[in-house]
Amino acid sequence: MSRKQHAIAIAGAAETDLGALPQLSELDLRADAAHRALADAGLTLADVDGITSAVDSPIDVAHYLGITPSWYDGTSVGGCSFLVHVRHAAAAIHAGLCTTVLVLHGQSGRSHVGRVPRPAAPFTMAGQFETPYGVATPPNMFTLPMLRFMKETGTTHEQLAEVVVAQSHWAQGNPRASRSKLLTVGDVLASPMIAYPFHKLECCVVTDGGGALLITSAERARDLRRCGTPVYLRGAGESCDSPLVSMMDDMTSAKGFRLSSRAAFAQAGIRHADVDHLMIYDAFAHLPLYGLEDMGFVGRGEAGAFIAEGHTRPGGRLPLNTHGGGLLYTHTGMYGMFAILESVRQLRGEAFRQVEHVRTSVVQGVGGMFTAAATLVLSNQSD
Repeated sequence: MSRKQHAIAIAGAAETDLGALPQLSELDLRADAAHRALADAGLTLADVDGITSAVDSPIDVAHYLGITPSWYDGTSVGGCSFLVHVRHAAAAIHAGLCTTVLVLHGQSGRSHVGRVPRPAAPFTMAGQFETPYGVATPPNMFTLPMLRFMKETGTTHEQLAEVVVAQSHWAQGNPRASRSKLLTVGDVLASPMIAYPFHKLECCVVTDGGGALLITSAERARDLRRCGTPVYLRGAGESCDSPLVSMMDDMTSAKGFRLSSRAAFAQAGIRHADVDHLMIYDAFAHLPLYGLEDMGFVGRGEAGAFIAEGHTRPGGRLPLNTHGGGLLYTHTGMYGMFAILESVRQLRGEAFRQVEHVRTSVVQGVGGMFTAAATLVLSNQSD
């Protein structure tokens, strides 16, 4: 069958409040996001027959919401889990296993309400071979890859800081952004050093929040509240690298980014020139550099200069992380949902800082320290 006959749509999309939300547990955040997304689509819980959840069991979440799904997915591979859930939900709908799927996220990353500590278990690879040597938190897990990347590509500290500066042009003045001030390279480099080479402003914000997507067939979506602002899934891919950052095939290149984006672009039938808008998971400032190069938007060692020259800022030729990303907008610990939601807003024409003439948006996610990767190609055109 043609891609159009198989078309999948995001019929509802919504975020909870963001920031410090100590009055809400992680289950509460998921429930809040679910009700907001259903209202956005014009549906109720009675219409839902599929559900996804990372970390916590989707069955627990379904019970909390009062639904009995015919299909569920508990894939949990870090911050890109929600991109993977969208891909899996599309496959389930195609297979006739369900018709309407809630993809849910809720995380009390700042307040830690209803959140169980999740240290690396001693029997895991990380627990045996990295944690005992102090490689145990995101800042110090990403340092060695980035230092090697800088050495081999010539990327400078100033160019790394430019990632934050560029994204501050998008977040500036946004009342929902955790950091909404326009920044300079000097501001970034003057912020405290967290783990060399990362300064505080090159590390993500820490927030509470949640989000939800309502996935269904494009045919069904035409009858729903959002029929005038459709967002279609044109392509998707997922891949992985090593579970240990020390055992990556190449610390200067994310294999998962390369493979997942290649699969998504091929399924969508697009080229890089067709992409109007790009979201790259940015828990730390170096991830957009890896993403631009590994996804093929720029050549080896060109990402730092590309961003410094303004190409990803408002008015640039490749708008990137247009709500400020995890560095400035929000980051609950697993950020991928918020990247998808900004892509949806841009395609609907509803973003805080809207890009003109967006037809195709690409979302690139990462899970763990380059361990997992997933890519979505979204469009407001069905083919």
